[in-house]
Parts: sequence; C-alpha cells; structure tokens
Amino acid sequence: MTERYLLKLIIYLDNRVNIGIILVTLYSESEFYPMKKRPVDMLTGSPLKSVVRFALPIMASSMLQYNYSLVDNIIVGRYVSSDALAAVGSVGPIGSFIVGAALGLTSGFSIPVAHAYGEGDRKKLAHYAGGSISLAFIIGLILVVTSHILSGPLLRLIGTPEEIIGLASAYINILYYGIPFQMLSNNFTAISRSVGESKKPLYFFCVSVAVNFVLDLLFVKELQWGVEGAAVATLISHVVACTLNGVYVLRFNRQVSISRQDLRIDRRTAWRQIKLGIPVSLQFTVTSVGSMCLQSVVNSFGTSVIAGFTAAGRVEQLTNIPMSGLGVANQTFVGQNYGARNYERILSSVKKIFMLDVCISVAMSLLLFTIWEPVVSLFLTEENPEIMAAASRYILAIAQCYSLVAVLFVMRNTLQGLGFTYANSVAGMGEFFGRLSIAFILTPALGFDAVCYAGPAAWLLADIPLIIIYLHKAGKFRKLLSEKRKSVNS
Repeated sequence: MTERYLLKLIIYLDNRVNIGIILVTLYSESEFYPMKKRPVDMLTGSPLKSVVRFALPIMASSMLQYNYSLVDNIIVGRYVSSDALAAVGSVGPIGSFIVGAALGLTSGFSIPVAHAYGEGDRKKLAHYAGGSISLAFIIGLILVVTSHILSGPLLRLIGTPEEIIGLASAYINILYYGIPFQMLSNNFTAISRSVGESKKPLYFFCVSVAVNFVLDLLFVKELQWGVEGAAVATLISHVVACTLNGVYVLRFNRQVSISRQDLRIDRRTAWRQIKLGIPVSLQFTVTSVGSMCLQSVVNSFGTSVIAGFTAAGRVEQLTNIPMSGLGVANQTFVGQNYGARNYERILSSVKKIFMLDVCISVAMSLLLFTIWEPVVSLFLTEENPEIMAAASRYILAIAQCYSLVAVLFVMRNTLQGLGFTYANSVAGMGEFFGRLSIAFILTPALGFDAVCYAGPAAWLLADIPLIIIYLHKAGKFRKLLSEKRKSVNS
C-alpha cells in the first residue's frame, strides 16, 4: 500500500471528523455560547437550551467513540484485505450482543445518580456512584470469561464464512479483554453526565482516539499484525479512556465525592441498580440477537455483500450521532428534573427535543445521500462494484425512513431517564421481531432489498410501544401538575 492512501485517509478524517469536533468545542467556548467550569444547570432556565448545550460534547464524544470501529475498518480494509474488512464487520452483532449488554447495565446503574443530584442529596449520589463503579468492574470480569466461551459457537451460529471465521475470531477475542475497561469508562462517563458534566469525557475520548489511530497504523501497517493489531490498538485505547475518566471522577469532579466506603457494594443498593440496568441490558441483548439473525442472512450473500453492508452501516452510525446525542442529553435532563419533581420541565423538554430530533433526521437523510459513496470508498483499495451496489441499496432504504430512529432515541432515553427501564425491554422486543421477520420471512422472497429495510421495520415496532408508554406517563404528570395548581389556588 502506498503512502498516497495513508495521506488520503488522514486528510479525510481530519476534514470530516476531527474538524467537526474542534468546531463544536470552540463553539462551546465562545462568548456567544459560554461554557462555564461548573456543570450545565438543567434544573432552571430554558429546557431546550440546556439539553442542546449538554448534548454538543456528547455528540462529539460519540463521534470519537465511533472512530474506534471506523479507523479499525478503514485501516484493516486498506492495509490487510477485503476479507479482513468482512471479518471485522461480521463480528459487529456479536460484539453488540455481549458488549452492548454490558454497557446497558452501566446505563441503568447511573439513573439513581441523576435522580439523587436532582434531589440535592450528595451523600446518596456518592453512594450510588461508588456502588456502580464496583458493580461495573466485577460484572466486566465475569463477562470476559463468558464471552470467550461463547465466541466460537456464536460465530458459527450466524454462518460466518469459513474463509473469514479465523480472522473474525482472532479480532473479537482480543477485544473481549477490554470489556471491564469499557464498562468502567462508560460508567465513569455516565456518572459525570448525571451531574451535568458532559465536556470532560470529550477531552478524554480525544486522547484515546488519537492513541487508537496511531497504534492502528503502527500495528497494522508498519508491524503487519493484521486484524490482531487493530484489536490490540483498540484495547489499549479503551484502557486509556477508562484511566482518564476514572481519575477525573474519583479525584477531580467536585460534584461527586466518592469515599472508599462508597465503593463497597451494598446489597440493597446493588439490587436496585441491577433492576434498573437489566431491562436496558436486555434491550441491547435482544436487539443484538435480531441483528445476529440478520447478519446470518447477510453472510449468505458472500463476502462482497458483507463488506458493503459493513461499510454502509458505518456511514449510518455516523449520521445517527446528532439524534442519539440529543436523546442521551435529554435522558440526563429528565433524570435530574424527575428527582427534583419538575414535571412541567420534563414535558416541555420532551416535546421540544422530539420536534428538533425529527427535523435533524430529515437533514441526516440528505447527508446520507451526500457522503455515503466517498466514505464507503475509504474502506476499499480498489473499485468493487458489488460492494458499492450493496452499500447503495442499504443507504437508500435507511435514508427513506430515518425519522423513525429519531423517535426511538427520544422516547427510549426519556423513559430511561425517568427510571422506567422496562420500556427498553419492550422496545428491544419490537426491534427483535422487526429484524427477525425480515430475515426469515421476507428475505427469501425479496433478497438483499428486504435486509436493507430490516432497520426501519425494527424502529417502527419499537416506536409504537414507547410512544404509548410515554403518553401514559405524561398523562400522570399532567394530573399531578393539575392537582398541585388546585392546592396552590385553594
């Protein structure tokens, strides 16, 4: 591979990703939009302004997290082979199944932290935060062992082609060692965000992504370690992110004062956090099972279609970031205000963020049409019409239905912020049946075109129950507000 490819890759990433992150950070520091050293105040002022201000660093952090897999895919596709790219892509659903389930637990762990912050109870906040750290580490160690046991059978279960199964296994088995660090890093980040701090994690992810990028080039291009090199680079970057986030939360975050006593696991507290985390984890797990079923169908179309499907999926993940970031930010807003019993602010925020996210989804649909071809071409060392055709068909289907995923992000994160995490499991089942019906009913008749619409079908079946549950909860909030006004007037 020539230096020309390396130069093209660096220039493209700088122009399309890193510059965007820098602009967000500069904007947040400008006089027009001052970012104070204290956390974002979500309990007073404009709900929309608070959520958007809080969401910007989250979006940038998500962009950086996205770079882990993006850089791995690009460098592996260019400096190893298209089979290696297909191998790395084929393990995505399995990684989501195990790692997603782990990170889902930590998302649930942090909900009481936001509620305690809204209540103004710092002692309870430290208690829940400390307990979540210990839980995340212990569960992470258990999952390392479990994931290595399940790895081989799962790769065969989804029909991974024989020519790439060795590469896929080598890649994912190294990544599994990073699960405890990912869980801790995600948990530290969630704690920071629960108290209104979304900016510091962005800085730490900047460092970890830079480490990942440099080590990817060193291990894969220079040392020629193949997919194993890409996996080791990602593993080290997870350790770096975990360390930086952990030091900040435990030593320098003034909103969280965690003592050694807080790090001890209290059975009652742990059980409450686990009960909140399990539905979120199940949502990731069930959704991933549906994705694995779909991946097994994609695998039957051959390595070129797998590579095209993988590359197009990375483009979709990129345009998901603004919508997802707003949803996550609104989760923290809702959690804090639920703890403070500011129900009117919750209703106002959800309505405005819902409308904003749908508008953004329309813009992202147009962006998908614009950027998919140059981004997908980054994964290839030479033109491959079959890969580009598969990617094009997938992107077209997703772009037509993108508003459905915007609704999903807002509703799911809102209910999660309220502590109604059972809604995540309900939504996960909807996504599961959506993908399953496409994979085993429509694909035999319609071929790869049916696979392309599996995502939109999953989003629709998740949206319906989430909207119903939220409207029911919103009705209760309005009733409480009405009773409060009557008591004040009387």
